Amino acid sequence: MSPKDTNGRAGQVRAITRAVSVMRALSESADGLTLSETAAQSGLAASTAHRILTTLESERFVRFETASGCWHVGVSAFTVGAAFARTRDVIVLAKPYMRRLMESTGETANIYLESGGEIVCMGQVESRHAMRALTRVGGRTKMHWSAAGKAILAQMRPERARRVLEEQGMARATARTITDPSALAAELEKIRAEGVAVDDEEHADGLRCVGSAVLSENGTAAAAISVSGPRSRISDERLEQLRDAVGRIVSEVTREYGGRPAGS
Repeated sequence: MSPKDTNGRAGQVRAITRAVSVMRALSESADGLTLSETAAQSGLAASTAHRILTTLESERFVRFETASGCWHVGVSAFTVGAAFARTRDVIVLAKPYMRRLMESTGETANIYLESGGEIVCMGQVESRHAMRALTRVGGRTKMHWSAAGKAILAQMRPERARRVLEEQGMARATARTITDPSALAAELEKIRAEGVAVDDEEHADGLRCVGSAVLSENGTAAAAISVSGPRSRISDERLEQLRDAVGRIVSEVTREYGGRPAGS
């Protein structure tokens, strides 16, 4: 890396750090801050503070109130903060229900969030079986491969679901992976009607999963909870039992989250 590249990156990091200091100063003031107050509280020159404020204003992270001459936190900051609160709350809220799900089924329970057109495992309660299906916390998976991913896709607006699949592609993971858009559309329609999705060796040979989406008050997916285990332990009959167990637990989580359970 050249000295010029290093200096450029250092400058970018410094700019981000300064912007964060400005946002923090504004967030600590209920009545807003003037330019000079913002500069003083964030430890910046007034010219630097003004440049940062106008940049943040263009992205609606701050707003200027002409009458008072003060800067305030903007709507984009609220949007980002609300997204964090939403994901934090659903994961914490779901954890005791996931433990109940693991205890009642004997299989590993996982919770996933959608991120960048894929799903990310945000937490799990491991099965006590020596042979168990473990998805690494933090691991990413294609949505059309998994029960949790299909459960989330089924609750997306059709145009957004199509865009996700177009951007991510529909690569094959196993011989049973659904790679035809029409077949997946029919599968998602079934999931919407039943509220539960199944991954029948579509992500990995010998692995079966059952998942369902935790819904928000407007019917979109806040997260998805699934159980997973080896096919040798999850027969067709047991698969139906898991569908019932997952559906009941996720309906409880949805209600506790303040959402609208599927079919209501």
